[in-house]
Amino acid sequence: IYAAASAHGLLSVSLPLPPLPSSPFLPPPTASLMQHWARRLEQEVDGVMRIFGGVQQLREIYKDNRNLFEVQENEPQKLVEKVAGDIESLLDRKVQALKRLADAAENFQKAHRWQDNIKVGTPAPCPALRDDPESEDVERGSKASTLRLDFIEDPNFKNKVNYSYTAVQIPTDIYKGSTVILNELNWTEALENVFMENRRQDPTLLWQVFGSATGVTRYYPATPWRAPKKIDLYDVRRRPWYIQGASSPKDMVIIVDVSGSVSGLTLKLMKTSVCEMLDTLSDDDYVNVASFNEKAQPVSCFTHLVQANVRNKKVFKEAVQGMVAKGTTGYKAGFEYAFDQLQNSNITRANCNKMIMMFTDGGEDRVQDVFEKYNWPNRTVRVFTFSVGQHNYDVTPLQWMACANKGYYFEIPSIGAIRINTQEYLDVLGRPMVLAGKEAKQVQWTNVYEDALGLGLVVTGTLPVFNLTQDGPGEKKNQLILGVMGIDVALNDIKRLTPNYTLGANGYVFAIDLNGYVLLHPNLKPQTTNFREPVTLDFLDAELEDENKEEIRRSMIDGNKGHKQIRTLVKSLDERYIDEVIRNYTWVPIRSTNYSLGLVLPPYSTFYLQANLSDQILQVKYFEFLLPSSFESEGHVFIAPREYCKDLNASDNNTEFLKNFIELMEKVTPDSKQCNNFLLHNLILDTGITQQLVERVWRDQDLNTYSLLAVFAATDGGITRVFPNKAAEDWTENPEPFNASFYRRSLDNHGYVFKPPHQDTLLRPLELENDTVGILVSTAVELSLGRRTLRPAVVGVKLDLEAWAEKFKVLASNRTHQDQPQKCGPSSHCEMDCEVNNEDLLCVLIDDGGFLVLSNQNHQWDQVGRFFSEVDANLMLALYNNSFYTRKESYDYQAACAPQPPGNLGAAPRGVFVGMALSSADHLHSAPLPCRSLFQQLLYGLIYHSWFQADPAEAEGSPETRESSCVMKQAQYYFGSVNASYNAIIDCGNCSRLFHAQRLTNTNLLFVVAEKPLCSQCEAGRLLQKETHSDGPEQCELVQRPRYRRGPHICFDYNATEDTSDCGRGASFPPSLGVLVSLQLLLLLGLPPRPQPQVQVHASRRL
Repeated sequence: IYAAASAHGLLSVSLPLPPLPSSPFLPPPTASLMQHWARRLEQEVDGVMRIFGGVQQLREIYKDNRNLFEVQENEPQKLVEKVAGDIESLLDRKVQALKRLADAAENFQKAHRWQDNIKVGTPAPCPALRDDPESEDVERGSKASTLRLDFIEDPNFKNKVNYSYTAVQIPTDIYKGSTVILNELNWTEALENVFMENRRQDPTLLWQVFGSATGVTRYYPATPWRAPKKIDLYDVRRRPWYIQGASSPKDMVIIVDVSGSVSGLTLKLMKTSVCEMLDTLSDDDYVNVASFNEKAQPVSCFTHLVQANVRNKKVFKEAVQGMVAKGTTGYKAGFEYAFDQLQNSNITRANCNKMIMMFTDGGEDRVQDVFEKYNWPNRTVRVFTFSVGQHNYDVTPLQWMACANKGYYFEIPSIGAIRINTQEYLDVLGRPMVLAGKEAKQVQWTNVYEDALGLGLVVTGTLPVFNLTQDGPGEKKNQLILGVMGIDVALNDIKRLTPNYTLGANGYVFAIDLNGYVLLHPNLKPQTTNFREPVTLDFLDAELEDENKEEIRRSMIDGNKGHKQIRTLVKSLDERYIDEVIRNYTWVPIRSTNYSLGLVLPPYSTFYLQANLSDQILQVKYFEFLLPSSFESEGHVFIAPREYCKDLNASDNNTEFLKNFIELMEKVTPDSKQCNNFLLHNLILDTGITQQLVERVWRDQDLNTYSLLAVFAATDGGITRVFPNKAAEDWTENPEPFNASFYRRSLDNHGYVFKPPHQDTLLRPLELENDTVGILVSTAVELSLGRRTLRPAVVGVKLDLEAWAEKFKVLASNRTHQDQPQKCGPSSHCEMDCEVNNEDLLCVLIDDGGFLVLSNQNHQWDQVGRFFSEVDANLMLALYNNSFYTRKESYDYQAACAPQPPGNLGAAPRGVFVGMALSSADHLHSAPLPCRSLFQQLLYGLIYHSWFQADPAEAEGSPETRESSCVMKQAQYYFGSVNASYNAIIDCGNCSRLFHAQRLTNTNLLFVVAEKPLCSQCEAGRLLQKETHSDGPEQCELVQRPRYRRGPHICFDYNATEDTSDCGRGASFPPSLGVLVSLQLLLLLGLPPRPQPQVQVHASRRL
């Protein structure tokens, strides 16, 4: 063996190879013999595909039916501009509705007369629209009581709605009977008529929502509110669309006092406050968090401002939990660090509002010298100070810092004050917007996010609503932002404007925003969503990243037009394979928005077929081949579950869908106005064309002669015909060809594409014995009509696995024809082969993804379809190391993972307490409503500590059953640079293995012959192909090379007329238990209670 290896120029090894114990005198197959076997395999596959695949015959059938279709051209530039224009028109209609709503809201509020003594109606308002099957109640406003409404199921909303009313949702931590809330309910009720008029003008409108700065949400149409099973943490002011609409982008530095006096509960309050503060930031904002005592240092690995995206905020939140209190307070160190961060111009940042948020338990130093050095006289950085915990320190210095730097001072005495006081800074940031007036009234479109009312993935157009009142004649105008108006647009409605099925299986439209996040993309498929967070999938994560795509992404973000043909990598639909392909990218901006639209087309999708079946007799003839009665003679037909007609009932069962389709076609014609004539004509044409393939090729052939389980053809028109009919019982491919991996890969690859069965577990021998396991071999049909080339169909065969495994051994043997196998021995002059010497030689066919297709080892037949490293780890590693395979690693940011079991069993009482407390509140439905509302406030106050530390997923539902989003690391393999015959020796220490590998021409197969492993040392090392849970790429490294982005083109962070005198007074403490009990007694006795201040709502906020 060593001599043979040297003669063929193999890799040298340091030790001579020992002889094979089982066959000491037999030479291994030579390179020329291997090439001979490879040619036999290639010829056998090609012969079968030529006879049964029918590629040439199908080409002739298309040409014979040339009068039944036209060849249409996809003109990328025209297509993308038309779609962009359609999307612009769709969004513009929503913009007009938004402007009407915002103007009306400002006028209604201006005309509203504030009522200090407004009374709660009888009964008092309750939480809005609880989704209770026994009670469909809706909170209407301050005048009306809870109403029982009738709802109708509306497929556009995916919900039950009532178009005659609006509904209201109020956060659980806000007292619904406060003067502020009741006045808010009073004036916003007038919006109801505007909502209805908007819908009359545009029936396609979805949710119309006004999110108030007080926390009230009024939305139309009315629908039962989706209250979670445990705690409802929904607050409109923390929704992505509200945050984006309420202020301009922010550069924020959070500094946290961790001196020795900050310990115990105060430190916990600070940690929670910082996390809540981070949740008020969006992807347009930049942030850093630092702790300070005598010195300041970042709490995480981030040394400068970073984008406030979901993953960066997660790093901050985890790092904040590790803060430890020690040392003495040094405000100067903290503020100098913060100002240095904000003055760093060498990094990407928001470049709009600049602010410092300081959390401390108190101190005497005002650090005026720091402000004089860094911030005065222009005061371009706002300073917000937070006094945390209950203490007796003088808060005057903290108030002075905020007031002297155009900020605000807040107090957070307890856990219940955190949420409201970490978000009210937005009111201050909104002042320049309000004072800018009409200039700031610009509609912004959000990132993609999950609608809280069940609409699915949406984007929202937002418009701020300003307070136009004045405190008195000649007084300055009000600076308060009233809230944000929003109108949702479902992504599905935008997708409907994109071309359907004319782009082919591998063509698609996509859109991105200024952050590079996709708005539309076929790979935007989040497995689970958290309605509190936007769905932020970057274009470079939706596809496999390369330099060309980075360039395209940058151009699109900059709002340019462009076109570029690139060679790139794409994942297969089942994410098992990677193909190197050519794609044409064309892109244009969507005017009046921050979005850009792109079109991706393979060269073979430049043209497509459009059927022209004007002959109704021919229509009927072809349609009959869709009837199940024809399947026995013509093969089984699967039709793609497309929206052929409006009245067609969808079904996941293709047999049932076909039945529904046939029943509808008996009532309407393919030319009916309620149907998509393009789809129907192409479907019927392809039905007839594939039937002719049966007639000309398949029906007269004996499949058993060549050990075939089935032959098949799939088309762009949506037909998959499988012959014979009984083979359909074991057909597991997607009936939609555009969603079938074999179809899409065949279009992208020349030659024959093998696809072994996908299996996660071993197949049972019984299944093999019953011939139910097959290997698909498919190839695209390329049609040339004049100078136009297209690929309208894919044909193929399904090989009987067991029979072809035996045939594989014969083809890779010393047999010349059908003679008996020749046993090589010491006296014979022959080399070992894959049939006779299977005890010594391992012979396999592996596909381009590294999956086992065929083996000469009978015990490996049930492992066909598995990644070869799981079959022979040592040999697969050698193939990878010798460049037969290349690995591509990527991350799936849309995966769903089962919840992790709780690590701290001591937390159990918390969950029990919360559940019992809320359960007690739920049992108050029979009590008088005023008492019920007050008692709920008492219970909520008692459980604040548990409430705000609850996991959001836990608050929404059972943590034991709810999946959460996570990151999965993927590794796919594809053929490397070696595409010729190649020999190598695997050095395993005390023993070695010789192997020979060769690509099979015109296929996606690698033919490998190797000595069987002789020692355990050769089993070391295993390549992994399965997805694995991951934390994703290291965030600390990613922020050093941030991806290109642009912020919104508008910024309102300064106005010379801004009144900064309102800069904080300190929050009122929540009423004590004694006060609450006294109030309850007064209510029971019928005495009017004196209004008590609530920590959740500033009583001084007059609207």
